[in-house]
Amino acid sequence: MKPEPRFTLAATTLDAPDAHELAEFYQALLGWPRRKEEHGWVEIAPPDGSAGLSFQTEPLFTRPHWPSTRSEQQMMMHLDIEVNDLPSAVERALALGATVTDFQPQDDVRVLRDPAGHPFCLFTHTGPSA
Repeated sequence: MKPEPRFTLAATTLDAPDAHELAEFYQALLGWPRRKEEHGWVEIAPPDGSAGLSFQTEPLFTRPHWPSTRSEQQMMMHLDIEVNDLPSAVERALALGATVTDFQPQDDVRVLRDPAGHPFCLFTHTGPSA
């Protein structure tokens, strides 16, 4: 009997007009070192070697619209980033080039956009895990 293949998530890849610029933002935000860099491609990852983020230059990149509408490029995914101090984390993200979205659906979560326009959430853990 043939063994089942093994699958390991290595990274989530974000397209951007400039992969290197967007990687710099997330590298500063998360404090992760670069794992790989080449023309139009950058990978960053936590020091423990677990799954990281990759960035790919996409010349036809269109900023996603959030919340979604039928007439705009919809967000396909977003990053959820847990922080220990939400106000300080938002302040740090803004200093690095993020922007806060107009619509905020929850009190203990802040939705921001990275410099390329991808929405991401900063949140604090407020209760027991499910």
